[in-house]
Amino acid sequence: MTKKNIIKIAGSVVVIVAVAGLILFRVLGGDKEQIVAEAPPVITVVKPENRTIEVSSDLIGTIEPDSIVYVTPLGSGEITAVNVQTGDMVSAGQLLCVIDTKQVESSRITAETARISYEDARKNLDRYTVLYQAGDVAEADYQSLVDKVELAKLQYENAKIAYNIQMESSQVTAPIAGRVESLNVKVHDMVSAQTNLCVISGEGGKAVTFYVPERIVNGIKTGDTIKIEKNGTDHVAAITEVSSMIDQTSGLFKVKASVPDGNSLATGTSVKLSVVSQKADNVLSVPVDSIYYEGGNPFVYTYIDGKLKKNPVALGITDSSFAEVKEGVSEQDQVVATWTSELYDGSVVNLAADSSGQEAGKETPESKAETEETASETSGAVQ
Repeated sequence: MTKKNIIKIAGSVVVIVAVAGLILFRVLGGDKEQIVAEAPPVITVVKPENRTIEVSSDLIGTIEPDSIVYVTPLGSGEITAVNVQTGDMVSAGQLLCVIDTKQVESSRITAETARISYEDARKNLDRYTVLYQAGDVAEADYQSLVDKVELAKLQYENAKIAYNIQMESSQVTAPIAGRVESLNVKVHDMVSAQTNLCVISGEGGKAVTFYVPERIVNGIKTGDTIKIEKNGTDHVAAITEVSSMIDQTSGLFKVKASVPDGNSLATGTSVKLSVVSQKADNVLSVPVDSIYYEGGNPFVYTYIDGKLKKNPVALGITDSSFAEVKEGVSEQDQVVATWTSELYDGSVVNLAADSSGQEAGKETPESKAETEETASETSGAVQ
Protein backbone atom coordinates (compact mmCIF):
# COMPACT_ATOMS: atom_id res chain seq x y z
CA MET A 1 0.00 0.00 0.00
CA THR A 2 1.41 3.32 -1.03
CA LYS A 3 1.65 6.37 1.12
CA LYS A 4 -0.86 8.18 -1.10
CA ASN A 5 -3.53 5.53 -0.55
CA ILE A 6 -2.97 5.59 3.19
CA ILE A 7 -3.65 9.36 3.23
CA LYS A 8 -6.97 8.91 1.27
CA ILE A 9 -8.16 6.22 3.65
CA ALA A 10 -7.31 8.31 6.67
CA GLY A 11 -9.22 11.30 5.25
CA SER A 12 -12.33 9.22 4.59
CA VAL A 13 -12.28 7.87 8.13
CA VAL A 14 -12.09 11.40 9.52
CA VAL A 15 -15.15 12.50 7.46
CA ILE A 16 -17.16 9.44 8.53
CA VAL A 17 -16.32 10.00 12.17
CA ALA A 18 -17.30 13.69 11.93
CA VAL A 19 -20.68 12.90 10.34
CA ALA A 20 -21.37 10.15 12.87
CA GLY A 21 -20.52 12.48 15.70
CA LEU A 22 -22.87 15.15 14.37
CA ILE A 23 -25.72 12.65 14.07
CA LEU A 24 -25.06 11.28 17.56
CA PHE A 25 -24.98 14.80 18.96
CA ARG A 26 -28.38 15.63 17.49
CA VAL A 27 -29.88 12.30 18.58
CA LEU A 28 -28.71 12.89 22.13
CA GLY A 29 -30.36 16.32 22.07
CA GLY A 30 -27.23 18.36 22.12
CA ASP A 31 -28.72 20.86 19.56
CA LYS A 32 -32.53 20.55 19.78
CA GLU A 33 -34.49 23.00 17.61
CA GLN A 34 -36.55 25.48 19.57
CA ILE A 35 -40.27 25.11 18.61
CA VAL A 36 -42.09 28.45 18.67
CA ALA A 37 -45.91 28.11 18.26
CA GLU A 38 -47.67 30.92 16.38
CA ALA A 39 -50.43 32.74 18.31
CA PRO A 40 -54.00 32.22 17.03
CA PRO A 41 -55.50 35.14 15.05
CA VAL A 42 -57.40 37.79 16.99
CA ILE A 43 -60.97 38.37 15.85
CA THR A 44 -63.95 40.57 16.65
CA VAL A 45 -67.53 39.32 16.73
CA VAL A 46 -70.99 40.88 16.50
CA LYS A 47 -74.44 39.53 17.23
CA PRO A 48 -77.11 39.56 14.49
CA GLU A 49 -79.64 42.36 15.05
CA ASN A 50 -83.17 43.12 13.86
CA ARG A 51 -83.29 46.26 11.74
CA THR A 52 -85.02 47.81 8.71
CA ILE A 53 -83.06 47.52 5.48
CA GLU A 54 -83.79 49.78 2.51
CA VAL A 55 -82.36 49.67 -0.99
CA SER A 56 -82.53 52.96 -2.90
CA SER A 57 -82.27 53.64 -6.63
CA ASP A 58 -81.19 56.96 -8.20
CA LEU A 59 -83.37 58.21 -11.06
CA ILE A 60 -84.06 61.35 -13.11
CA GLY A 61 -87.50 63.03 -13.10
CA THR A 62 -89.17 66.01 -14.78
CA ILE A 63 -90.89 68.82 -12.88
CA GLU A 64 -94.43 69.74 -13.92
CA PRO A 65 -97.42 71.46 -12.28
CA ASP A 66 -99.29 69.40 -9.72
CA SER A 67 -102.52 70.11 -11.65
CA ILE A 68 -102.40 70.92 -15.36
CA VAL A 69 -105.07 71.42 -18.04
CA TYR A 70 -104.68 71.33 -21.83
CA VAL A 71 -107.33 73.66 -23.25
CA THR A 72 -108.97 72.68 -26.56
CA PRO A 73 -111.95 74.25 -28.39
CA LEU A 74 -115.35 72.59 -28.76
CA GLY A 75 -115.65 73.54 -32.42
CA SER A 76 -113.78 74.73 -35.48
CA GLY A 77 -113.27 78.27 -36.70
CA GLU A 78 -111.03 81.32 -36.88
CA ILE A 79 -109.44 82.96 -33.84
CA THR A 80 -110.80 86.50 -33.69
CA ALA A 81 -109.43 87.59 -30.29
CA VAL A 82 -106.76 86.43 -27.82
CA ASN A 83 -107.02 87.90 -24.32
CA VAL A 84 -104.03 86.32 -22.50
CA GLN A 85 -100.31 85.81 -22.89
CA THR A 86 -97.87 83.15 -21.74
CA GLY A 87 -97.12 83.63 -18.05
CA ASP A 88 -100.42 85.39 -17.20
CA MET A 89 -102.33 84.37 -14.10
CA VAL A 90 -105.98 83.59 -14.87
CA SER A 91 -109.06 82.81 -12.81
CA ALA A 92 -111.56 80.03 -13.44
CA GLY A 93 -114.07 81.13 -16.12
CA GLN A 94 -111.91 83.96 -17.45
CA LEU A 95 -112.18 84.51 -21.23
CA LEU A 96 -109.05 83.28 -23.00
CA CYS A 97 -109.89 83.73 -26.67
CA VAL A 98 -112.80 84.07 -29.13
CA ILE A 99 -113.43 81.80 -32.11
CA ASP A 100 -115.67 82.77 -35.05
CA THR A 101 -117.44 79.46 -35.65
CA LYS A 102 -119.67 80.86 -38.45
CA GLN A 103 -122.61 79.25 -36.69
CA VAL A 104 -123.13 81.46 -33.65
CA GLU A 105 -125.28 84.01 -35.46
CA SER A 106 -127.25 81.31 -37.24
CA SER A 107 -127.94 79.58 -33.93
CA ARG A 108 -128.99 82.88 -32.38
CA ILE A 109 -131.49 83.56 -35.18
CA THR A 110 -132.88 80.02 -34.93
CA ALA A 111 -133.33 80.37 -31.18
CA GLU A 112 -135.01 83.79 -31.55
CA THR A 113 -137.38 82.45 -34.22
CA ALA A 114 -138.30 79.51 -32.01
CA ARG A 115 -138.98 81.91 -29.12
CA ILE A 116 -141.38 84.01 -31.20
CA SER A 117 -143.20 80.95 -32.49
CA TYR A 118 -143.59 79.64 -28.96
CA GLU A 119 -144.92 82.96 -27.63
CA ASP A 120 -147.43 83.27 -30.54
CA ALA A 121 -148.68 79.74 -29.95
CA ARG A 122 -149.10 80.42 -26.25
CA LYS A 123 -151.06 83.66 -26.84
CA ASN A 124 -153.30 81.90 -29.31
CA LEU A 125 -153.95 79.15 -26.76
CA ASP A 126 -154.88 81.75 -24.14
CA ARG A 127 -157.60 83.19 -26.45
CA TYR A 128 -159.03 79.78 -27.28
CA THR A 129 -158.99 78.78 -23.62
CA VAL A 130 -161.70 81.41 -22.91
CA LEU A 131 -163.81 80.12 -25.80
CA TYR A 132 -163.22 76.52 -24.77
CA GLN A 133 -164.42 77.26 -21.25
CA ALA A 134 -167.58 78.89 -22.72
CA GLY A 135 -168.23 75.75 -24.79
CA ASP A 136 -167.59 77.44 -28.14
CA VAL A 137 -164.54 75.28 -29.08
CA ALA A 138 -164.57 71.54 -29.53
CA GLU A 139 -162.44 69.36 -27.25
CA ALA A 140 -160.39 68.00 -30.11
CA ASP A 141 -159.59 71.45 -31.51
CA TYR A 142 -158.58 72.76 -28.12
CA GLN A 143 -156.30 69.78 -27.43
CA SER A 144 -154.65 70.28 -30.80
CA LEU A 145 -153.76 73.87 -29.79
CA VAL A 146 -152.31 72.64 -26.48
CA ASP A 147 -150.11 70.15 -28.34
CA LYS A 148 -148.86 72.87 -30.72
CA VAL A 149 -147.87 75.06 -27.78
CA GLU A 150 -145.98 72.17 -26.16
CA LEU A 151 -144.18 71.44 -29.43
CA ALA A 152 -143.24 75.11 -29.88
CA LYS A 153 -141.85 75.16 -26.34
CA LEU A 154 -139.67 72.11 -26.98
CA GLN A 155 -138.36 73.61 -30.22
CA TYR A 156 -137.48 76.84 -28.45
CA GLU A 157 -135.62 75.07 -25.62
CA ASN A 158 -133.69 72.94 -28.11
CA ALA A 159 -132.71 76.06 -30.09
CA LYS A 160 -131.48 77.75 -26.90
CA ILE A 161 -129.29 74.75 -26.09
CA ALA A 162 -127.80 74.78 -29.58
CA TYR A 163 -127.13 78.51 -29.31
CA ASN A 164 -125.43 78.11 -25.91
CA ILE A 165 -123.23 75.38 -27.28
CA GLN A 166 -122.15 77.60 -30.13
CA MET A 167 -121.43 80.41 -27.68
CA GLU A 168 -119.30 78.09 -25.57
CA SER A 169 -117.52 76.97 -28.69
CA SER A 170 -116.70 80.50 -29.70
CA GLN A 171 -115.73 81.82 -26.26
CA VAL A 172 -112.98 79.73 -24.69
CA THR A 173 -112.67 80.24 -20.94
CA ALA A 174 -110.17 79.00 -18.33
CA PRO A 175 -111.38 75.76 -16.71
CA ILE A 176 -109.19 76.32 -13.61
CA ALA A 177 -107.35 79.16 -11.92
CA GLY A 178 -103.61 79.20 -12.50
CA ARG A 179 -100.79 80.26 -14.78
CA VAL A 180 -100.76 80.14 -18.58
CA GLU A 181 -97.69 77.97 -19.15
CA SER A 182 -97.90 78.10 -22.94
CA LEU A 183 -100.12 79.77 -25.57
CA ASN A 184 -100.17 78.13 -28.96
CA VAL A 185 -102.49 80.36 -31.06
CA LYS A 186 -102.76 83.92 -32.32
CA VAL A 187 -105.43 86.01 -34.05
CA HIS A 188 -106.60 84.68 -37.46
CA ASP A 189 -105.36 81.14 -36.77
CA MET A 190 -107.77 78.40 -37.84
CA VAL A 191 -108.45 75.86 -35.10
CA SER A 192 -110.41 72.64 -34.63
CA ALA A 193 -111.48 70.43 -31.75
CA GLN A 194 -108.05 68.77 -31.87
CA THR A 195 -106.08 72.02 -31.47
CA ASN A 196 -104.25 72.59 -28.18
CA LEU A 197 -104.97 76.27 -27.55
CA CYS A 198 -102.98 76.67 -24.33
CA VAL A 199 -101.74 74.92 -21.17
CA ILE A 200 -102.77 76.14 -17.71
CA SER A 201 -101.07 74.96 -14.53
CA GLY A 202 -102.95 75.04 -11.24
CA GLU A 203 -102.08 77.35 -8.37
CA GLY A 204 -100.99 74.44 -6.13
CA GLY A 205 -97.50 72.95 -5.76
CA LYS A 206 -95.41 71.14 -8.32
CA ALA A 207 -95.16 67.48 -9.24
CA VAL A 208 -92.39 65.28 -10.59
CA THR A 209 -92.88 62.58 -13.21
CA PHE A 210 -90.39 59.74 -13.69
CA TYR A 211 -90.24 56.26 -15.20
CA VAL A 212 -89.11 53.03 -13.53
CA PRO A 213 -88.53 49.40 -14.57
CA GLU A 214 -90.61 46.50 -13.27
CA ARG A 215 -88.16 45.57 -10.48
CA ILE A 216 -88.64 49.03 -8.93
CA VAL A 217 -92.35 49.62 -9.60
CA ASN A 218 -93.18 46.49 -7.62
CA GLY A 219 -91.55 48.01 -4.55
CA ILE A 220 -93.30 51.39 -4.51
CA LYS A 221 -96.90 52.41 -3.85
CA THR A 222 -99.09 55.49 -3.54
CA GLY A 223 -98.22 57.47 -0.42
CA ASP A 224 -94.52 56.52 -0.33
CA THR A 225 -92.09 59.42 0.04
CA ILE A 226 -89.12 60.08 -2.21
CA LYS A 227 -86.21 62.52 -2.06
CA ILE A 228 -85.60 65.12 -4.76
CA GLU A 229 -82.40 67.11 -5.25
CA LYS A 230 -81.96 70.16 -7.48
CA ASN A 231 -78.95 72.49 -7.38
CA GLY A 232 -77.97 71.28 -3.91
CA THR A 233 -81.46 71.77 -2.43
CA ASP A 234 -83.44 68.79 -1.18
CA HIS A 235 -87.22 68.38 -1.41
CA VAL A 236 -89.58 65.65 -0.23
CA ALA A 237 -92.34 64.36 -2.52
CA ALA A 238 -95.20 61.91 -2.03
CA ILE A 239 -96.11 59.40 -4.75
CA THR A 240 -99.63 60.05 -6.04
CA GLU A 241 -99.82 57.87 -9.15
CA VAL A 242 -98.22 54.54 -10.08
CA SER A 243 -99.11 53.28 -13.53
CA SER A 244 -99.85 49.58 -13.93
CA MET A 245 -99.31 49.76 -17.70
CA ILE A 246 -96.00 50.11 -19.51
CA ASP A 247 -95.52 53.40 -21.32
CA GLN A 248 -95.26 52.60 -25.03
CA THR A 249 -92.65 55.28 -25.67
CA SER A 250 -90.18 54.48 -22.88
CA GLY A 251 -91.03 50.83 -22.18
CA LEU A 252 -91.17 51.70 -18.46
CA PHE A 253 -93.83 52.40 -15.83
CA LYS A 254 -94.83 56.03 -15.29
CA VAL A 255 -94.86 57.35 -11.72
CA LYS A 256 -95.98 60.77 -10.49
CA ALA A 257 -95.26 62.40 -7.11
CA SER A 258 -96.48 65.66 -5.57
CA VAL A 259 -93.90 68.21 -4.35
CA PRO A 260 -95.73 70.55 -1.92
CA ASP A 261 -92.73 72.85 -1.41
CA GLY A 262 -91.62 72.76 -5.04
CA ASN A 263 -92.78 76.22 -6.19
CA SER A 264 -89.13 77.20 -6.69
CA LEU A 265 -88.65 74.35 -9.17
CA ALA A 266 -89.12 75.46 -12.76
CA THR A 267 -91.59 73.50 -14.88
CA GLY A 268 -89.87 71.20 -17.36
CA THR A 269 -86.53 71.00 -15.53
CA SER A 270 -84.86 67.70 -14.58
CA VAL A 271 -84.18 66.67 -10.99
CA LYS A 272 -82.41 63.81 -9.26
CA LEU A 273 -84.57 61.30 -7.38
CA SER A 274 -83.84 58.75 -4.70
CA VAL A 275 -86.52 56.04 -4.60
CA VAL A 276 -86.70 53.17 -2.09
CA SER A 277 -87.06 50.21 -4.45
CA GLN A 278 -86.82 47.47 -1.79
CA LYS A 279 -87.53 47.49 1.92
CA ALA A 280 -87.59 44.86 4.69
CA ASP A 281 -88.83 45.81 8.16
CA ASN A 282 -87.49 44.31 11.40
CA VAL A 283 -85.41 41.56 9.80
CA LEU A 284 -82.39 39.73 11.25
CA SER A 285 -79.22 41.14 9.72
CA VAL A 286 -75.43 40.96 9.84
CA PRO A 287 -72.74 43.31 8.43
CA VAL A 288 -72.00 42.64 4.78
CA ASP A 289 -68.27 42.45 5.62
CA SER A 290 -68.92 39.33 7.71
CA ILE A 291 -70.28 37.36 4.75
CA TYR A 292 -67.99 35.04 2.78
CA TYR A 293 -68.74 33.16 -0.44
CA GLU A 294 -67.69 29.74 -1.62
CA GLY A 295 -68.80 28.59 -5.03
CA GLY A 296 -71.25 31.48 -5.08
CA ASN A 297 -72.88 30.29 -1.83
CA PRO A 298 -72.81 32.68 1.15
CA PHE A 299 -71.68 31.69 4.66
CA VAL A 300 -70.51 33.28 7.91
CA TYR A 301 -68.21 32.17 10.70
CA THR A 302 -69.52 32.01 14.25
CA TYR A 303 -67.39 31.89 17.38
CA ILE A 304 -67.98 29.00 19.83
CA ASP A 305 -65.63 28.15 22.76
CA GLY A 306 -62.49 29.50 21.15
CA LYS A 307 -63.09 27.98 17.73
CA LEU A 308 -64.86 28.97 14.51
CA LYS A 309 -67.83 27.29 12.92
CA LYS A 310 -68.76 27.70 9.27
CA ASN A 311 -72.48 28.49 8.86
CA PRO A 312 -74.14 28.48 5.39
CA VAL A 313 -76.77 31.27 5.30
CA ALA A 314 -79.72 32.32 3.14
CA LEU A 315 -79.70 36.04 2.38
CA GLY A 316 -82.49 38.51 1.64
CA ILE A 317 -82.07 42.12 0.56
CA THR A 318 -78.74 43.86 1.09
CA ASP A 319 -77.73 47.50 1.32
CA SER A 320 -74.23 48.98 1.52
CA SER A 321 -73.79 48.03 5.20
CA PHE A 322 -76.08 45.18 6.21
CA ALA A 323 -77.62 42.03 4.73
CA GLU A 324 -80.84 40.31 5.72
CA VAL A 325 -80.22 36.74 6.96
CA LYS A 326 -83.22 34.45 6.51
CA GLU A 327 -81.55 31.22 7.62
CA GLY A 328 -78.26 30.07 9.16
CA VAL A 329 -77.79 32.18 12.31
CA SER A 330 -79.80 33.43 15.29
CA GLU A 331 -79.70 36.47 17.56
CA GLN A 332 -77.64 34.50 20.12
CA ASP A 333 -74.81 33.64 17.70
CA GLN A 334 -71.50 35.49 17.69
CA VAL A 335 -70.70 36.26 14.06
CA VAL A 336 -67.09 36.94 13.12
CA ALA A 337 -66.69 40.48 11.80
CA THR A 338 -62.92 40.23 11.14
CA TRP A 339 -61.46 39.22 7.83
CA THR A 340 -58.25 37.21 7.69
CA SER A 341 -56.96 34.44 5.46
CA GLU A 342 -56.26 32.32 8.56
CA LEU A 343 -59.98 31.68 9.22
CA TYR A 344 -61.42 28.26 8.46
CA ASP A 345 -63.98 25.88 9.91
CA GLY A 346 -62.69 24.70 13.30
CA SER A 347 -59.75 27.11 13.51
CA VAL A 348 -58.59 28.28 16.96
CA VAL A 349 -58.93 32.05 17.50
CA ASN A 350 -58.72 34.71 20.19
CA LEU A 351 -61.32 37.42 20.76
CA ALA A 352 -60.37 41.08 20.69
CA ALA A 353 -61.11 43.06 23.84
CA ASP A 354 -63.98 44.96 22.25
CA SER A 355 -65.71 41.68 21.41
CA SER A 356 -65.47 39.64 24.63
CA GLY A 357 -63.96 41.88 27.30
CA GLN A 358 -60.71 39.89 27.23
CA GLU A 359 -57.37 41.45 26.67
CA ALA A 360 -56.64 41.47 22.95
CA GLY A 361 -54.36 38.63 21.98
CA LYS A 362 -54.77 36.85 25.31
CA GLU A 363 -55.39 33.12 24.92
CA THR A 364 -58.50 31.45 26.29
CA PRO A 365 -57.95 28.21 28.27
CA GLU A 366 -59.28 26.20 25.34
CA SER A 367 -57.10 27.90 22.76
CA LYS A 368 -54.05 27.72 25.05
CA ALA A 369 -54.46 23.96 25.50
CA GLU A 370 -54.93 23.54 21.78
CA THR A 371 -51.78 25.58 21.07
CA GLU A 372 -49.68 23.59 23.56
CA GLU A 373 -50.93 20.33 22.10
CA THR A 374 -50.03 21.50 18.60
CA ALA A 375 -46.56 22.63 19.75
CA SER A 376 -45.93 19.29 21.49
CA GLU A 377 -46.86 17.33 18.39
CA THR A 378 -44.62 19.53 16.25
CA SER A 379 -41.65 19.13 18.65
CA GLY A 380 -42.02 15.34 18.68
CA ALA A 381 -42.06 15.24 14.92
CA VAL A 382 -38.88 17.27 14.67
CA GLN A 383 -37.07 15.23 17.29
